[in-house]
Amino acid sequence: MRRVTIAHAHCDLYCGVYDPAQAKIEALSVLKIAQKYQDSDDEVFRARALQLKEERAEDVKHHLMVLWVDFFTAEHRQEFSNLDDLFWRAIHQAGDAKKSADPADGQKLIDLIDEIADIFWQTEKAKGMGVYPPS
Repeated sequence: MRRVTIAHAHCDLYCGVYDPAQAKIEALSVLKIAQKYQDSDDEVFRARALQLKEERAEDVKHHLMVLWVDFFTAEHRQEFSNLDDLFWRAIHQAGDAKKSADPADGQKLIDLIDEIADIFWQTEKAKGMGVYPPS
């Protein structure tokens, strides 16, 4: 009998494609949905908006975790001493944005993701993996 080793990655196949843009797109949805929620007085719309915002915030948490543990290396953590704290704060902010209908919480999340993206694009590794390099 042949022994099978199971590997886990964000897409279940190590594809080598990583980009903080995945998290940012979902975070932008969190922000925009919170804004639409605030602008509406339709209770059915507002209930659906909250549900979708919570789903998008959970997606942000997933994308950030994948980026943190699958892309960044021990060497990156040494080079960028604030990296672990930055990810920790961003993932917790995604949780705060998930629980909140305040657009400011979504904006804080986007700001943290932008800080992560800045570090991501400073790495040599990102040049071969990132999808949307800064202009």
